[in-house]
Amino acid sequence: MDYEERITAAELGEGEYRQEVNLRPQKLDEYIGQKGATDNLKVFIEAAKLRNEPLDHVLFYGPPGLGKTTLAGIIANEMGVDIRITSGPAIERAGDLAAILTNLNENDVLFIDEIHRLNRSVEEVLYSAMEDFALDIIIGKGPSARSIRLDIARFTLIGATTRAGSLSAPLRDRFGVNCKFEMYDRDELALIIQRTADILGVKTDESSIKEMARRSRGTPRIANRLLKRVRDFSQVKGDGNINIDITKEALKALGVDDMGLENLDREILRMIIDRFGGGPVGIDTIAASIGEERVTIEDVYEPYLIQAGFLHRTQKGRVVSKKAYEHLGIEYSDEEEKEREEQISISISD
Repeated sequence: MDYEERITAAELGEGEYRQEVNLRPQKLDEYIGQKGATDNLKVFIEAAKLRNEPLDHVLFYGPPGLGKTTLAGIIANEMGVDIRITSGPAIERAGDLAAILTNLNENDVLFIDEIHRLNRSVEEVLYSAMEDFALDIIIGKGPSARSIRLDIARFTLIGATTRAGSLSAPLRDRFGVNCKFEMYDRDELALIIQRTADILGVKTDESSIKEMARRSRGTPRIANRLLKRVRDFSQVKGDGNINIDITKEALKALGVDDMGLENLDREILRMIIDRFGGGPVGIDTIAASIGEERVTIEDVYEPYLIQAGFLHRTQKGRVVSKKAYEHLGIEYSDEEEKEREEQISISISD
């Protein structure tokens, strides 16, 4: 199965953006989860409004699908200003950034997704814009070139990244507010699914909501996607109402098991067990064995497998856990367990 076809892909699929926008909350009080971040943001937003100043620049970091773009929109709504949304790869030249910044009004919000992928020359122009609300522009070439400073409206930059470590230190240090996004627990996901079901006008029972929440990999975007697909099954194969039987039938057809693993997740674990005795095995070898790129394994599949306790990182490579053996119904010997525990303990101690 290609990554783009995965039902549990945390990134937005083609054509999903407009549908998701309709489901997004508009106020902080409607936002579910990330309580630490939202509680602090309430204080910072209120203080900025009292001073009639823009909110300090904000950095959101964490896995995809956890609500970073949604929260950026909420901040703009709470501040009563407009928001301009773009992404790091879309800003190719310094002139592109200058065009965006000069069209912002006082206190507006500029949201840059995947900010770690900004071009270096663009990033350097952004420094003075963030600190001094000014643009340093070079006019002309060669000996006749000269620099002019162009004042711009005071604004709030909200940057979002799934790779905080990839941000340069000068850029990272210019953000006054840092918010780490954590995976959602099942109770929070259940509330999100119920809210989405109400918006979509879908009737569902509590057991079905809990079942979908359990298989959503801690990610609201996946939870909403599962609900939509289960709704499709309920309308075609049922009476339009979602119950536990139709939920299980739909999720089985989609290949999403009790722990939210899809076929390729299970294939990775089985491959390590069958070909490499459960590990340790290097990430490049895993990528070559299943025909995927290394970065895809590291960014898409591995984070949840590690978080769920199916996979461990060690000095010598990836090691499959006893929990993965049990989940796949494969026998796990005491001798293998001892060897893996030694590998894991070495990794933790380092």
